[in-house]
Amino acid sequence: MRLILLGAPGAGKGTQAVVISQKYNIPHISTGDMFRSNIKNGTELGKKAKEYMDKGLLVPDELTVDIVKDRISQADCKDGFILDGFPRTIYQAEKLDEMLKDLAIELDYALNIYVPDDEIIKRMSGRRVCSKCGMSYHIIYNQPKADGLCDSCNSELIQRDDDKEETVIQRLSTYHKQTEPLIEYYEKKEKLLTVHGQEGVDDTTREVLSALSGAKL
Repeated sequence: MRLILLGAPGAGKGTQAVVISQKYNIPHISTGDMFRSNIKNGTELGKKAKEYMDKGLLVPDELTVDIVKDRISQADCKDGFILDGFPRTIYQAEKLDEMLKDLAIELDYALNIYVPDDEIIKRMSGRRVCSKCGMSYHIIYNQPKADGLCDSCNSELIQRDDDKEETVIQRLSTYHKQTEPLIEYYEKKEKLLTVHGQEGVDDTTREVLSALSGAKL
C-alpha cells in the first residue's frame, strides 16, 4: 500500500500512521520527524527548517522535495509506505506525482482525517512531549502518572514551540490556505478517502482501518 495522510496539524495523522504501518508492514515516513531530527542534530537543514516551524509556517519546498524522494527510493519502501506531512501544497503534490512516475510507483490513496479547528486547538495546545525520548502526552486526554514527568524515562515533559496556542492558530491558517486544497486535488484523481477524527483515538483507528479495508487496493 502506498498512502498519503492528509488532515490539519493535530488531527492525529502520526498516531494513525503508526497503526497503519504495523497493520500493513510498511514504513511510516514523517517529514516532521525528519526535520525535527535535523533540528536536534543542529544540521544546516535543521536550522533553516526551525525558523519556519517555530512560526507555524511550512518549510519551503526546496528543503523538502529531495529528502522525500531519497527516502521513498530506499529498499524498505519497495512494498509500500505512508507519507505523513508531505505533500503539503499543490506544487509538492505535483512534484510527488513526478517522483512516483520516475520510480514507476503508483499512489493508492490519500486518506484525509477531518477534525474541526476548535478541537484541533484544544488537542495541540495541551500536548506535552518528553524532552529525552519524545513520548507524547496530553494535559487532558493522556496525562502522565507523575505530573510533568515521562512515564517511560522520568525525564521532563515540555511543550514544543509549534504546539503553543498562538502558533497552532497560525498553523491552521496556513493549512487552510496551502494544504486543504489537496483534498480536492486527490478527489479529482479518485484517490481520496475521508474519515472523521473521533475524540477517542481507538474510535478514529476503527474508522481508518474500516476505510482502508473497504478500499480497492
